[in-house]
Parts: sequence; C-alpha cells; structure tokens
Amino acid sequence: MYRESSVLSLTNLSFYRIATIVGALLLPAQALASSFTPESVGIRARFSGATTLGKPQPEEFKAYDISADFRLPWRGDWETWYLGGSLMTSAGYLSASGQDSLVVSVTPKIRIASKHDGVYFDAGAGGAYLSRHQFERQDFGGAFQFSLTVGAGVTLYKGLGLGYRFMHYSDGGLHGSNNVGADFHMLEINYRF
Repeated sequence: MYRESSVLSLTNLSFYRIATIVGALLLPAQALASSFTPESVGIRARFSGATTLGKPQPEEFKAYDISADFRLPWRGDWETWYLGGSLMTSAGYLSASGQDSLVVSVTPKIRIASKHDGVYFDAGAGGAYLSRHQFERQDFGGAFQFSLTVGAGVTLYKGLGLGYRFMHYSDGGLHGSNNVGADFHMLEINYRF
C-alpha cells in the first residue's frame, strides 16, 4: 500500500523502480552509443491542466520532471531548417490529493528546427510507467500509459532555452474503459548541446 505524503520518498521505491528510472535515462545512450548522441537536458513543471484530450480529469495534478533527449541517427537538411528524430526520456513526480507517483517515460519524437535561431517544434508518442496509477478521484487504469507530446521552444543564450510542452498520459483503453487519462501543459527550461 502506498504511503500518503506530499514528497516522494525513495524508501518507498523498490529496486525494480529505481532500475527502471536509471535504465530509461541511460540505456539509449549506452546501448546504441554510436547511433545516439545527447541533444539536450532539461527540467519541466506543470502550469496548467486544462483538459484537451479525452474525458475531463477529476484530479488537479502537480507534475515536475527532468528530461534528456537523444538525437536519432537520421536527419534531413534544408537551407535553414532540418527534420530529424529524437528520443525523449524523462523521470518525474506526479502528485494529487496528497498521493505521489513516480513517472518514467520514453518517447520517440519527430523534430523540425531552425539551423540558425534555435526555434524548434516536435511531436511524439511513446510509453510511460506510473508507480501509482490510482489517486483519490482518478484512476489511470494501470501502471503502463501511452504518452503523447507536442512541444515548441527557442534557444535564448548559448544553448540555454525555454519551451512549452503538452503531454497526455492515457492507457488508450488497455485497462478498460472506466479510467481517465491526464493532460499537462508544462514550461520547460533546457540546455541544448
């Protein structure tokens, strides 16, 4: 049974959960080191949860995470823009009604970016693991969730950037039809290599 607290306690995490976090953040770089190159690292915080996909969510979540993006080995270049792929990995904290969850996600994305002024747009779909999927007023249905994301941002100064990210977690009916996903509008600060 989960302990209710406003702070995620590492003592409640099993070895399996900690290994999942480490694997999600490090495996892409180690397993395919010749194909993947680090693209960016960042932190994100939720600033709004207005429902945009699916049923209205009954909980008001707090969400924070860290992310690392890895450039995929394919890319198409134009004069001032390029189209390429990246793999977004993240680990974070989700809280509602005094209950906490660890969230780990891996999401392949397609990205279009300016070569000169640091503007980018991306979109992707992947998977996420929630250590708690049942909250006081909301049930995600199960630990595995599909993740959808759309983002945009700009590099402001020497690799340091600011962006917006929309994220949606849902089981897509995998665990039945009586559960609700969640939408997150997040502000992100990142550093691009």
